[in-house]
Amino acid sequence: MMTKMTGTLVRVLDDEVRVSVGPFEYQLLVPESVRRLLQMKVGQEIVFHTSEYLEGNQSGSRFVPRKIGFLTEMELEFFDLFCTVDKIGVKKALKALSRSPKEIANAISREDAKWLTTLPGIGATTAEQIVSTLKRKVTKYALASDFGQPGSEGEAVPVPSGAAQLIEDIYQALMSVGLNPLEARSKLDSLLKSGQKFDTIEAGLTLIYSK
Repeated sequence: MMTKMTGTLVRVLDDEVRVSVGPFEYQLLVPESVRRLLQMKVGQEIVFHTSEYLEGNQSGSRFVPRKIGFLTEMELEFFDLFCTVDKIGVKKALKALSRSPKEIANAISREDAKWLTTLPGIGATTAEQIVSTLKRKVTKYALASDFGQPGSEGEAVPVPSGAAQLIEDIYQALMSVGLNPLEARSKLDSLLKSGQKFDTIEAGLTLIYSK
């Protein structure tokens, strides 16, 4: 499976882009949040992080391979995570991601189902399902710096390797001692930006409160 593509952006259409790689032109489906960033980039060389799926017709007699493109690995990771919510498939997820992953992750982390209903195709029931499924899994996306800019350095706040669950545990620990979501995210953000190493909840909390 192709996971990365570098090519010249040829066209930006309603829900897809066309990318020229050598003698070939590829179709990449993109969410609106990515499309907006690319509208003024036609003719430029862009690196896409890609995934693939098979799109079938209603009778299931024909399947067409489709490629999906994002500007960072973290966007692609968030998309894959979003698709784990019950009854949210690839098409619905692509339609819903009209805002940045950071904005959506922040809404999920503060359990703001009402805000999530402003996303295309997301009703009240689905919004509640998104919150209940993902609220303990989105901390690193809510803490990320502004990612998704073509050619930008540093796609997100550095995260210690394999520490996604540890970060989530520290976030929950901060909430349990009375911090609100914004305060907890702020303290975690400062910890990650400091570059100091930690491998347990206790070590992370010690570093946070030693400042």
